Amino acid sequence: MGEIGRWALIFALIIVSYGLISHLIAIRTGSGKWLRSAKNSVLILAGLTTLASGSLIYLLIIGNFDYEYVAHYSSTDMALFYKISAFWGGNAGSLLLWLWILSIYTALVTWSKHRESDQYLPWVSTFLLVINLFFVLILNTIEFPFALNPEEVNEGNGLNPLLQNPGMAVHPVTLYLGYIGFAIPFAYGMAALMLKKVDATWLKVTRRWTLVSWLFLSIGIIYGSQWAYVELGWGGFWAWDPVENASLLPWLTGTAFLHSAMIQERKGMMKRWNISLVTTTFLLTIFGTFLTRSGLLWSIHAFANGPIGAYFLGFIGLLLVGSLALISSRWSLLKGDGQFESPVSRESGFLLNNLLLVVSAFTVFLGTVYPVLSEVVTGSKVMVGAPYFNRVNVPIFIALILAMGIGPVLAWKRSSLKALKYNLGVPLVITFIIAVALIAIGINNWMAVLSISSALFVMMTIILEFSNAVQARMKATGEGLIRSFLMLFVKNRRRYGGYIAHLSIVFIVIGLTGASAFSVDLQRGLNTGEKMDVGKYTLEYRGLGETTTDLKRIVYAEFLVEKDGKEMGVIRPSKEYYTNGNQPATEVSVVSTLKEDLYVVLNGWVEESGKAIIQVKIFPLISWTWFGGYLLILGSLIALWPERSRRVRDIPRLKMESIQNGSKT
Repeated sequence: MGEIGRWALIFALIIVSYGLISHLIAIRTGSGKWLRSAKNSVLILAGLTTLASGSLIYLLIIGNFDYEYVAHYSSTDMALFYKISAFWGGNAGSLLLWLWILSIYTALVTWSKHRESDQYLPWVSTFLLVINLFFVLILNTIEFPFALNPEEVNEGNGLNPLLQNPGMAVHPVTLYLGYIGFAIPFAYGMAALMLKKVDATWLKVTRRWTLVSWLFLSIGIIYGSQWAYVELGWGGFWAWDPVENASLLPWLTGTAFLHSAMIQERKGMMKRWNISLVTTTFLLTIFGTFLTRSGLLWSIHAFANGPIGAYFLGFIGLLLVGSLALISSRWSLLKGDGQFESPVSRESGFLLNNLLLVVSAFTVFLGTVYPVLSEVVTGSKVMVGAPYFNRVNVPIFIALILAMGIGPVLAWKRSSLKALKYNLGVPLVITFIIAVALIAIGINNWMAVLSISSALFVMMTIILEFSNAVQARMKATGEGLIRSFLMLFVKNRRRYGGYIAHLSIVFIVIGLTGASAFSVDLQRGLNTGEKMDVGKYTLEYRGLGETTTDLKRIVYAEFLVEKDGKEMGVIRPSKEYYTNGNQPATEVSVVSTLKEDLYVVLNGWVEESGKAIIQVKIFPLISWTWFGGYLLILGSLIALWPERSRRVRDIPRLKMESIQNGSKT
């Protein structure tokens, strides 16, 4: 199978080159024959990458250590699930996954249909094939997933123990699905420029692609945070690590693009902004891929530090120069159809939201690359830590939350003072009372007060929006409360799915604020039988224990946990020593409730006495963050769910009218 995979990649290089040339010929000559041939080549490309990927997965499952990649990232004692996830556990495999997903996306787009697909698709497919070509070249010249092992070995190294976690197995795939998905709106944007058709058609066609990509990227970030929380053993969920930042950057600009695209769709404005934003978002996805492979900055998430980074940097430069040249050549065509009529309008709200997101992205980008810049300028690498990112971004995020509450209640073109009072008066008064109450109960962290207050403000505006809409519908249709509520999602999924997504951000913000501003962190050494009080919890240390399997040796410390004098159960934080690992993995114990998490880490022990060194943390409201993440998925799925076409919806209505008129349809 290894040879089949290797030849599949070689043929992929030939077929992607043919696909590119045949598309260009079809565009130039208008030949239907060449176009059909070009479209078929895209299907063959997807088939070849599927064959190559299937071959590598098969080799990993059967443990064929004749291949270097299999020997590095798999072993016979690994569970089947992790043997499959080893496919993207290394550099070459992850790049093959990139290519596989991209080629399938390309085939789906190339064979899709819409009103103006005959004009757009040849150019869209051409741009996508250029990206495919880069990854095929990398896999045939620099990173070889099917390279033979120079030594004969009977057993593999196995997957990094830190990656043997369900969350980490899902995280890369969802992240890639999001990263790569942004190639579609980017390609459509470039095609629109080539065709000099800069209206909102390309945005409408790619609306779902953009939302799906954003959704997968969001899921990837959420799973990555959960993995860091339970697996890395330091009790955090976001460390502003360079690779973490690399995933956040396209999410920020992608979020801005999702919102600003609506302005162009409805008003024909912000054309230059949208094409620039989608280009930036896609370039940032390639930048994230570059960062994990260049070795430019150290990260626990990084793959490699070989010469591959230079090729990615060159590709980013090529895309940047080409995109800028194309955008500048169409600059005059990209002039908006209208202007902002009032600073108090929904358009202005979206613009403010966009500016805040882009400023945040810029500050994160600057902090991420600052060590490199400082080394180039001064000769010494100056690292930028979490305090910088928090100090700069927390105020921006709070402003964003407020804008998220105000923007949706503003009217298009211009909002009246009366409407603002009606929509925002009650939420603002209640928010002020909540803020005063938080200060009165002793919370003197101003950022925490502002963060929680602004999040609750958004929650109230959303509740008010639903309440008004349900009441209006009940009055108009005579429907009951629950049916009216559900029908809001049926009638306008994009709008109300968006509100659910906004509500999820409220939960995430409250969770992050609680866990960051009010966490408790204690470290102690306990002898057997000793107790430790942390908040309302009491931990009684029962001693060390040890178990051994074929895969690993586990040393654990056992604690009886009580809360307010009532037994909650036994926990066993541990260190796990894998037979194929150099360092022990830390397995934390988490007692999770809606109110808070009790988080216990075994940092070490004294062999002679059995004394355990533990770190105990309490993270208030952290489970709200994970709940918010899943609510975000639900809201996005509601917004994505296809609505019945107007023609189909009208059929029952016409039948009803016919019956009422005494005629048959």
